[in-house]
Amino acid sequence: MRALAHEDIRRRGSGNIGATNVWRTYGRAYGLPVVVLDTAKGFVPALVFFHVVSPLAGVLAGGAAMLGHSRPLFLRFARGGKMVATCGGAFFGVAPFVGAIGLAVWVAAFLLTRYASVASMVSALSLPVAAVALGQPWPVIVFAAVAAVAVVALHRGNMRRLLRGTENRFDFRGRRSGPVRT
Repeated sequence: MRALAHEDIRRRGSGNIGATNVWRTYGRAYGLPVVVLDTAKGFVPALVFFHVVSPLAGVLAGGAAMLGHSRPLFLRFARGGKMVATCGGAFFGVAPFVGAIGLAVWVAAFLLTRYASVASMVSALSLPVAAVALGQPWPVIVFAAVAAVAVVALHRGNMRRLLRGTENRFDFRGRRSGPVRT
């Protein structure tokens, strides 16, 4: 992102390198490619290892991609993104129907609340439920449960802001709106 905008995304907005901060800071033109790349980062290794090696290998590859997004090597393991899109990509690679349910839940929660954080947490929590309901193999169910815990844990700050009423709602024009006061 620095190469395109000549600045470090970690110094803008929330300081997060993920798609939500890029979208909010720079708009759709930069945000959409970051969503696609973050999703592909989870999808490609999970899909390849799932089909070439085993379902367990696919899950481990997807989990490694998520961990790498959260604490990237190229940032010397400093804080990265909250791994929501990468998690979605990993599930599309190992359990496409679970991934589709997670995406549908994310979209519904986002449209209802306009909070990307709420949509992310609710979607993550839907993954283990969907995996069990669809009769997925045990590695996918365990991965879904661990991924849900990880995504929710990375949103602790968002939860505090939600409780205080200071979390920013998403503005579809690409700029952050002010805190919602009730």
